[in-house]
Formats: sequence, structure tokens, C-alpha cells
Amino acid sequence: PYDPHVLEMDPSNDHSRPLDIVPQSDEKMKERGQWGNKVEFVLSVAGEIIGLGNVWRFPYLCYKNGGGAFFIPYLIFLFTCGIPVFFLETALGQYTSEGGVTCWRKITPLFEGVGYATQVIVALLNFYYIIVLAWAIFYLSYSFTWDLPWASCNNTWNTGQRSTIGSVDPRLNATSPVIEFWERRVLRISSGIDNIGSLNWDLVLCLAIAWILVYFCIWKGVKSTGKVVYFTATFPYIMLCILLIRGVTLPGAFIGIKFYLYPDLGRLSDPQVWMDAGTQIFFSYAICLGCLTALGSYNKYNNNCYRDCLSLCFLNSGTSFVAGFAIFSILGFMSYEQNVPISEVAESGPGLAFIAYPRAVSMMPFSPLWACFFFIMIVFLGLDSQFVCVESLVTAMVDMYPKTFRRKNRRELFILAVAIFSFLMGLIMLTEGGMYVFQLFDYYAASGMCLLFVAVFETVCIAWIYGADRFYDNIEDMIGYRPGPIIKYCWMFFTPATCLGTFAFSLIKYTPLKYNNEYVYPWWGYGLGWLLALSSMLCVPLWVVIKMCSVEGTLKEVSHTHHPLFSLLTPTDFSLCLPCEVPCPSPRHGICLGPVPNLSSTIPHNCTTAAK
Repeated sequence: PYDPHVLEMDPSNDHSRPLDIVPQSDEKMKERGQWGNKVEFVLSVAGEIIGLGNVWRFPYLCYKNGGGAFFIPYLIFLFTCGIPVFFLETALGQYTSEGGVTCWRKITPLFEGVGYATQVIVALLNFYYIIVLAWAIFYLSYSFTWDLPWASCNNTWNTGQRSTIGSVDPRLNATSPVIEFWERRVLRISSGIDNIGSLNWDLVLCLAIAWILVYFCIWKGVKSTGKVVYFTATFPYIMLCILLIRGVTLPGAFIGIKFYLYPDLGRLSDPQVWMDAGTQIFFSYAICLGCLTALGSYNKYNNNCYRDCLSLCFLNSGTSFVAGFAIFSILGFMSYEQNVPISEVAESGPGLAFIAYPRAVSMMPFSPLWACFFFIMIVFLGLDSQFVCVESLVTAMVDMYPKTFRRKNRRELFILAVAIFSFLMGLIMLTEGGMYVFQLFDYYAASGMCLLFVAVFETVCIAWIYGADRFYDNIEDMIGYRPGPIIKYCWMFFTPATCLGTFAFSLIKYTPLKYNNEYVYPWWGYGLGWLLALSSMLCVPLWVVIKMCSVEGTLKEVSHTHHPLFSLLTPTDFSLCLPCEVPCPSPRHGICLGPVPNLSSTIPHNCTTAAK
């Protein structure tokens, strides 16, 4: 017979053993799927986090916010928020072997709404992020010609007074042909969001191609995803290296690199610089989207996710830094050729990818070649980020309803349904007024405010409700040692405080969205934007209210008596690690795990049930 007091200690580490979750059996894990090897996991995460933001957002933020001085707040946010939350989500997925919703159901059922919030964000992200791929595919199709269509004014979409690519005369009210190609040929943009207009069928075809690519990348789950990422996650690096070498060898490249790196320490006194650094970390590291949890859930239980996370975080930030040289060397070349300040050619977001860079390549020898290289890189950077987001959503739904979706071909059909529905939702962004809708989604649906809000609850749930030491015990059980205490203290204090402060600042400094800093949306447009933002943030408090209301009795009664409400904070179907007199059949632990619903029970532990 066992002593109940012995159960509270794990002889392997001398730490108080947490209420562990029974690990999945080999049969269950085989049914759910696992990565073939560590490389597949690392490349999948790298493909997700290393995306368009590394190329078109980070370099511009450095230039805008003090050059090299921007690295100070960036690194502070990286080590206090980025790496801790990145590791938290990955370890949570690996420990629970569950997707973005059911992992929180197992850890803190009262805050299962955190999982729903992440999936709402990623669902909205799936609607609009892939639109960038459609634009890139469209540009790529026009790059296979010796005379690039955005390099001249002799096209049907060119109207009015125009300037040439290589010259700018401020006395003329002229429009560059690259801008006319973007606005009049690609977007066919209307006067406002209240003038939606007709569909751009060329872009509809490009969007369909993008969704077909996404579907076949993930239709067989991690079996197909793990193989695809060998190409999609590595090929953009080849393109980036080619563009970097070409950029730094152009005349005037040093002008751009100087503006990119020259430190202006005075900018650090501007709170907006710190806000930009914080939001860039959340955007770039794909945290609070449930993606890392989903990818981590397909790991083997004893995978060293701590080492993987540190390596991936440094790879991500290093890629952003190197991409800055590739981009600003090109912008320096443009500044040199046009004899204008670099501030007049520096762009961020879609403006960089579809206006500034196309203008630059049209000024180079063999311009179609460099245009093809650039847009191929954009397509692959966006593709793996997109299909991992879809995989995250699918994983969450399949884990919530395994009996429904794990039957033969059900998962493939569900992915097809998600792809078709998301494709139809994206069509509104391919209309003449679609760019205004796209900007609303980009500004509100997956904004820094939403991600910061979710990050606060994620860290509080793990650190203060489930228990930071308790989660560290789980991590030690997986990887064999306890990570340094700094990450635990970040979960407990620094990360929630930093995220909460940045969230409050973003509300205080909120400015309504304007397209091109000129077009003001109607009141209902801003209302739609806030509806998109609140659709995710409200999931957390609404779920708490729903669960509280589902428990009988008043709060006063609950606080003075044993009540089922306690089960909302910690799982009821927990298990305790027990010393075994016989070898444990569980392949995932050196000691047995078994359900012990009654802490005062003296029933001997049954090893055979632990592995089921």
C-alpha cells in the first residue's frame, strides 16, 4: 500500500509534483500525428514566425525610430515578452499534446476563453493575410516580361500627368507609373469603403491559386506539412541572400544602410518607439495566435523545446536584422539615383513590397530577374506563415471534436471547407473597395492591442493560477532539467506588467485608421474595425462569466465551502506521479502516471492504467 504523503513528492527531482495531465498513449499520438523529426518542427516554426513582417516592417521601424537605438527597446521586449511567451506557448502545446483551445481547457478550464480568443484572431488572420499572397502572385506573373509594366507610362491604366521611374520633380503634380500600376491595375481602387464596386477577377484567380497551394501543403496534417517546409522555409533565405548581395553592391547602398543603423538615442524618450518595439515582437513571433501551441503539440514529449525556442527566437531576430540590409541598400540606391532624401523613398508594409521595391528593381539592369527573385521570396514568406495559421485553426477544432474529425477523410474535408469559406470571405478584399476592408482587418483584427490583451491572460493563467513552479516541474519532466529562473519571473511579473502597460498606452495613443494618411473612414467603418478587435478580446471575460453562471450556488457559498467552482481553476481529472515497484509501461515517463480522484485514497497504484 502507498502512503498518500509520499505522493506529493517526485523522487526524481525533489520538487512538489504538480497535478499532471495524463500523457497521450502511443496509439493516440499516432492517430493524432507527430513530427517525423526535430527538423520538421523547427522548420515549421521558422516558416511561421519568419514572414513578411521581417522584410517589410522591422527595417522601416528601425529607420523610423532611431536606427540602431531602436535595438535597445526591441531587445528589452524580446527578452521580457517575446522569448518567455514564445516558450510558454510551445511548451504548453508539447506538454498537453493539445491544440490552442483544449490545452487551456486542461490547464485552467475557467480561462478556456484564452484559447477561443487566439483562434478568433487566427481565423480573421486567415481571411486577409493570404490577400498579400494573391497580390504577390499577380506581380510575379507580370515579372516574366522584359519590359516591366510598372516601369513605363504606355499602358491602358496610365492616365493624367505622370513622372518617370528615375526622376522626381516636386513642381509637378505627377503620379509615378509604379503607383498607377498598384492602384489602377492591381487594386483598381475606388473612392472609399462605401463604394465597394466589382470584383477584380485577375486577383480572384491569384487568390484561388494561393488557397490551392495552402490546402495541399497541410491536407495530410503534419505528415505533409513536415515535408513541405523543407522547401518553403529555406528557399526564402536563398532569395534573401541573393537580394542582399545585389543590394550592397549597388551605388548608394551605404546611404540606405547608414539611415538604417545610425543611432539616434534621443528617440528613446518617445513612448511611441517603445510601443512600436513591443508590437513588432508580438507580430514577428506569432505569439498569442495558438500557432506555436499547435505546432508544439505534435512534438515528442521529451523534445527539448526550450533549446529549440531559444534558437528559433535568435534566428527570427537575426533574419529581421539581415533583411534590413537587403531592403535599405536598395532604398539607398533609389535615393542616390533620384537624388532625393531617403525619407521620400522609405516605405513600410504593402507600400514597400508593391511600390518601393518594384520601383527600385525597374531601375536595375536585368530588372525582370530581380523582380522575379523578390516576389518569389514574398510568396514563400507568406505561404508557410499562412498554412501554419490554417493548421493551427484546424488542429484546435479537431482536438475539440476528435470523434467527428479524426474519422477517415474527415480532416481533409474539414480543411477543404475552411479553405473554401476563407476564400469566399476574402473576396470582398478583392473588390474595387477591397483595400479599405483589408486595412480594417490589418489595423484592428490582429492588432497589437488584441495580442497584448491575450498575452496578459496567458501569462497570468500559467504563472498565478496553474502555477509557475508547477509548470516548471512539467517542463523539467519533459526536457530533463529546469530552465533558468528568469523566464519564470518574466511570466510572473515582467511580461504581464509590460504587456498591460503597453496595452494601456496603445489605448491612450489610439488614432483612427486613415488610408494613405488621407482617406477618413465613415463612422460605421470604425465600428466594424472595433467589432473585429473586440470579437477576440471579449472571448476571455465572456467565457469566465458563462462558466461562473454554470456553477450552482452563490460566490459567497463557493468561497466558504468545497464547491465544483474549484474545478474551473484547476483540472479535476488530474493524475499524480507515483513511485512504481514494477517498470512503468508508459513510454513518456520514467515514473507512472495514473488518475487519483481522491487524495485521501489508499488504493494501490495500478501501473497498467497509467499508459492508457
